[in-house]
Amino acid sequence: MSELWFVGLGLDDERGLSRRALEVLSRSEVFAEEYTAVAAPGSMDRLSQELGRPIVTLARGALEGEAPVLAALGRSASVALLAVGDPFAATTHVALRLAAERAGHTWSYLPNASILSAAAGFLGLMHYRFGRPVSLPLPDPRFSPTSPLERIAENRRAGLHTLLLLDLAPERGEFLLAGRALALLRERDPDGKVVGDDEELAVAARVGRPEARGYVGTFARLVGRDFGPPMHCVVVLAPTLHFEEDAALARFRKL
Repeated sequence: MSELWFVGLGLDDERGLSRRALEVLSRSEVFAEEYTAVAAPGSMDRLSQELGRPIVTLARGALEGEAPVLAALGRSASVALLAVGDPFAATTHVALRLAAERAGHTWSYLPNASILSAAAGFLGLMHYRFGRPVSLPLPDPRFSPTSPLERIAENRRAGLHTLLLLDLAPERGEFLLAGRALALLRERDPDGKVVGDDEELAVAARVGRPEARGYVGTFARLVGRDFGPPMHCVVVLAPTLHFEEDAALARFRKL
């Protein structure tokens, strides 16, 4: 029986790891994935040097197939999966946890910062005023789901904010950035029935990094705008803001 550690890297680089996480990684066979989010450039190389052991990056298909990690558990007493953000913000990792259990192994969890909570904290929004998050996929002529708009509409009817998580394909160098994401929403909602041109939204770019920036403005003002390098997320704000949220957002309306 071996132990599988799920280790969160956080939202920036390797310096976001706890001392306990570094101790675990230093004695484990280490895998990493960067398809749900990407670390700051050079993070994995620097961490590998610090640990004195290789870090094997797994593509999505390999990790979802589970075979590389399960094989490592068969030969090593301790195996770690390093994920940008928090490991269990991605359902693939829960599936791997269950597969490890079925194979007779144990697992442990070292959480870290996730965009699911950090976006709200950075912008100054109240976490309990968020509804169900929405994932917006990269443009694909064969796949144009309307479910993101349906979820946004549901949240707005309930008086809640909506966090839009934007798709990425880092192996191809593709990231869905906020300006393009808003343009996609307008293509699927041309009359602005769900989010009108005068509705206020927030964009949070590079949250957790020193160069993090926030922007708040109307849909018409933000759509198509360049918010700099990835990664980005969007918050469709609730129809009514708490007065403290409104005050916190004021600084981002000036940027």
